[in-house]
Amino acid sequence: MSDTTSPNTTKAEPLLRVRNLSTSFKTDRGVVTAIDDVSFEVAPGETLGIVGESGCGKTVTSKSVMRLLPDHLTIYGKESEILYGGKNLVRASAGEMRLVRGDKIAMIFQEPMTALNPVFTIGWQLDETLKYHTDLNKRQRRERSIEMLRLVEIPNPEQRVKEYPHQLSGGMRQRVMIAIALSCEPDILIADEPTTALDVTIQAQILDLMNGLKRKFNTAIMLITHDLGVVATVCDRVMVMYAGRVIESGSVGDIFHNPQHPYTKALLESIPKRGRKSGTGRLPTIPGIVPSLWELPEGCRFEDRCPYSDGDRCVHVEPVLEQGPDGRPVRCHYPLGSSRERPAKLTTSAARGAQG
Repeated sequence: MSDTTSPNTTKAEPLLRVRNLSTSFKTDRGVVTAIDDVSFEVAPGETLGIVGESGCGKTVTSKSVMRLLPDHLTIYGKESEILYGGKNLVRASAGEMRLVRGDKIAMIFQEPMTALNPVFTIGWQLDETLKYHTDLNKRQRRERSIEMLRLVEIPNPEQRVKEYPHQLSGGMRQRVMIAIALSCEPDILIADEPTTALDVTIQAQILDLMNGLKRKFNTAIMLITHDLGVVATVCDRVMVMYAGRVIESGSVGDIFHNPQHPYTKALLESIPKRGRKSGTGRLPTIPGIVPSLWELPEGCRFEDRCPYSDGDRCVHVEPVLEQGPDGRPVRCHYPLGSSRERPAKLTTSAARGAQG
């Protein structure tokens, strides 16, 4: 299988290597595969953006890395590897994962109000992480907690450690989540939609904060998002997912200026453009929805939404992830910019997309 690393990116030795990761769940209807054969890596001081619509497998990928999915319902593929510190975390015991989680690999969750415990103070929740992963005494842990709140620019941290989550704004709660995640100076930070439900000003502050902390600690960051504007602001590389599979990856410049997969191109065209005049028509959208994991098509998973489908090979043959026109991996029979000859006849849905 092709790696998802752009050949144009000069990288240090990766901290995390994910290879052929497949995650399935036991359900009342049987076993369903949520992510299928996903591979990527992240180096120190690098931010990898994982993008795609809701239901594409981004969050399941991040929770698989953290091993936060219920063990009794989760099945990992036989060839799946999550390599960190010389160990395959897929095969790690619950005790081994507890030592890694929160210390070496930390996560910022999407909803800080539900991720923070409402019945304990901010200081107590910071203290719990430090108590488990460090040898600091009680006084040192309190000083460290106040220091971390100050680091994430929370005013009057000495008072905030005594307060409860409901006493803080959404932006402040998100900063607390970042403080908890970074309190043990992890090697890898996974941020799952860290700016969701925050206003634009607070979003910018949180992103600036993450960038600054990455430079300070040389932390590797996995950023899960559907917001390509956020990706352009903070990421070094991008991995695009669709229906549980990686369909394209590369540097931010490659993805934004030379997308190879029609889905990536459609995502980029859906971004509202500055200076767009009113009355010039509707914003471009991607017709249809992500296919159900129970009813995946025989061929390309994006075929019924793709304006470039050939109506034959795309319908019946599933594309593999392979080197595209500029050397980056792409999962498409006819990558954009490719010299491969595409049949002239388009499907009905594709013709509609081309006209729209």
